[in-house]
Amino acid sequence: MTTDRRPRIVPADVAGIAEAVALLRAGDIVAFPTETVYGLGGNALDPAAVARIFEAKGRPAHNPLIVHLPDAAAARALAAGWPEQAERLGRRWWPGPLTLVLPRAACVPDIVTAGGGTVALRVPAHPAAQALLRAAGVPLAAPSANRSGEVSPTTAAHVARGLAGRIPLVLDGGATNVGIESTVLDLSGPMPVLLRPGMISRAELEREIGPVGAPGRAPLPEEPRPSPGMLDRHYAPRAPLHLLQSELDAGELARAVHARGERVGAVTFGGPPPDADEVILLPADPEGYARGLYGALHRLDELGVALILAVPPPGEARWDAVRDRLRRAAHHSP
Repeated sequence: MTTDRRPRIVPADVAGIAEAVALLRAGDIVAFPTETVYGLGGNALDPAAVARIFEAKGRPAHNPLIVHLPDAAAARALAAGWPEQAERLGRRWWPGPLTLVLPRAACVPDIVTAGGGTVALRVPAHPAAQALLRAAGVPLAAPSANRSGEVSPTTAAHVARGLAGRIPLVLDGGATNVGIESTVLDLSGPMPVLLRPGMISRAELEREIGPVGAPGRAPLPEEPRPSPGMLDRHYAPRAPLHLLQSELDAGELARAVHARGERVGAVTFGGPPPDADEVILLPADPEGYARGLYGALHRLDELGVALILAVPPPGEARWDAVRDRLRRAAHHSP
């Protein structure tokens, strides 16, 4: 049974980490910061704890979880195989915003992997996440700390609002400094496959390990995913988000909303779209834009806008991750 009571927010200091560890060892779940977004963690080797994560988020069972570990040695213990590519990528980017999908070890519960034969592994770089993992002494299954499909949280306050009544504690480590979820690379097949773009780009991965492929056919609606972040609608604010095609497009949408007596928000890195009541200007570089995107969407929801207009970013490869998040956030919007 849930309530409107918000979870306690405590600093991610020694005392806060100790409180979080006590909850985790009792089979409970807690939210904590990573460099990408805030995660909702539970003991990855305890199916009951992992089930609490799914319940708190309202997450579909076919959407697997990423397991967070303190170092590559701990990650290797949860994989049934460890190719040279994993070794090279781990040396290059761990700790950091890279998730590797590998054949799972027998100790990984089915609920973590959606029953699939692979497991997604990551070594986060945030000092609070590292401290929590080392103090807890167990791997933590940790999706983003928000209701399923909604905008990921980049501050402790975002978590507390989104998961009120559903979790006991949030470790506050400040605003995240990457701002969107990790790059996910599948190393379980004959060729590496990029399952989710992130701020570590395909080009950077290919410089390290050679060619990287794209996913094959899209899974059926209830079919298990090989990785998080592959649902069509994801990362979405409460207000419908519309990716603009033209200024005329923006004007028509805004007029329809204003005719109902409601307000329009906008996210842009250039001039504001016509008739937007609340405009958030983000940096014109992909790293800065990604860092601020989810905070901007949370802010526009807090302001109560009925529609969010987003100016599409450039088509260059370095914007791939931002375009992916905007496209999924806008899926099925008007």
